[in-house]
This record gives sequence, structure tokens and C-alpha cells, in this order.
Amino acid sequence: MADQLVQDLLEAGIHFGQKKSAWNPKMKSYIWGERNRIHIIDIRSTIRGLLIAKKYITKIVSQGRDVCFVGTKRQARNSIEAHCQETGMPWVTERWLGGTLTNFRTIRERLKRLEELEALVESGEIDTYSKKMTSQLMREKRKITRNLQGIRNMKKHPGAIVIIDSGRELNALREARNLGIPTIALIDTDGDPDKVDIPIPGNDDSMRSIDVILRELSAAVQEGLKRRGTQGKDEAEQTEETPKAPKRRSSRSSFRADEPAPEAAEAPTEEAAPAPVAESTPEQA
Repeated sequence: MADQLVQDLLEAGIHFGQKKSAWNPKMKSYIWGERNRIHIIDIRSTIRGLLIAKKYITKIVSQGRDVCFVGTKRQARNSIEAHCQETGMPWVTERWLGGTLTNFRTIRERLKRLEELEALVESGEIDTYSKKMTSQLMREKRKITRNLQGIRNMKKHPGAIVIIDSGRELNALREARNLGIPTIALIDTDGDPDKVDIPIPGNDDSMRSIDVILRELSAAVQEGLKRRGTQGKDEAEQTEETPKAPKRRSSRSSFRADEPAPEAAEAPTEEAAPAPVAESTPEQA
């Protein structure tokens, strides 16, 4: 299973980073080497971060909390929507509205407004309005649906947030940090791992690599949902407080490739240990 995962990640090009000139020095511990002025990400760090994220997501979901997936870049939209609709988790793919988490009450009010507009359309009452008013109401309905459709069933703050491309989703990261919500992110060599609780080093520009990561994280969500269904009420309703994310260090918030895994998630066992990186990297697709 671990060998198959490594093969899928390599075929998806997860190990191809950004140009050497665009790198972030904080990502040094996750970089294996360089080829043709392009950094090559250490696949072992990718596997390790992914396994830690999967175990943490399973724990969060089994305790009755949701995981919100955020990715507004074109390469991530379709994959996020497909996997989230399959697992029933909230998502944001169009635009991260300021205050989505920190001003959650206002967001819920806008969703109530969407329900009112949908009721007007379903009942046919909207036909009694003038053409101008009907046009305005339908435009408002389309706008709210486009921006908030993915989180309309999110009744409270999520237990964790998964982000594709942390550099693009800075507003989401800031709001999650202000509220103490754990963050998991797919980070390229130009990203900043200090802003994320659980980084997954990897190519965040490839549709295939993003889909493989989301596939694995969605499997962790499914596992958490199964455990949620088998747990007793006392365990499922343990507390409404957000579970603690891996402890941040003063120098960097994430793990290093040569250090043991953080307390919130154990390192992969020897059976699941990924194969070492080959000396010769695959040709870039």
C-alpha cells in the first residue's frame, strides 16, 4: 500500500518544486536536491506529512467535527468539490470571503437569505415581482450560491482546515490561526511552513498531485466517519472545544524531516514506511 502511494505521488509529479530562484529558505529541510534549476522535494517528507495529516483528520472527524477544504486556484477546484461532495465536508473553491470564520454569524445570515430566495423561486412567488426586482433577486441568489454553496451546511467552526497553496490562501490561514483552528496545507518550495500546523511538502500546481493528496485525505475523512458511527454518545460528544493541533515551536511550527513526528500524530510504522528516494528522479512530464 505504501509502495503504491509512493508510485502514485511520483507519477503525479508531487516532487517537482518551484525554480531555485523562487524558493523559500524555510523549506530547505524538505528539499532533496536540484535538477535543471528546479528544486526536487524529498518524497519521504511528503509521505510523512501526509500520514500525519491523515491520522489527525481521522481523529477530528471521529470526534464529530468537520474538516473544511480550501482551494481557490483553478487546478484544485474540481478535485475539491468532487471529494467534498462525496464525503459531505464543507469546501471553498470560488473565493474566501473575509470573515468567513471570524465573522461566522454574518455568513450564516447570508445563507439564511439564500434559503429565502430559493423558497421564493420554488413557490413561484418570485413571478409576482416586477422584472427589474426579479432580476435583482436572481442576481443576488447566484452571487450567494457561488460564494457560499460549499459551506452552507457548516453550522459551526470546523475542527481543521485543509488548504491547497498556502501562499494563495493567506486570509484563510490568518483567520484559522486567530481562532486556534488547526491547519493542514499542501506547500510548494516557495511556501512558508511556519504558517501551517501540519505541512505536506509537494507540488501545488499540478492537478494530478493535488488530486492524489485530496484522495488520501478524503479516505481519512471516510475512516473518521466510520469511527464516528461506531463510537458511543459519550465519546462522540466529548467536548465542543477544538482538539489541539501539533505544538508550535519557537523557530518553526512544523516538523523537520530528521525529527520525530509531533505529539498529535505518530510517525508511520515500519510497515507503512515509504521507500527511499531514488538517486535518479523521473523525467518531468
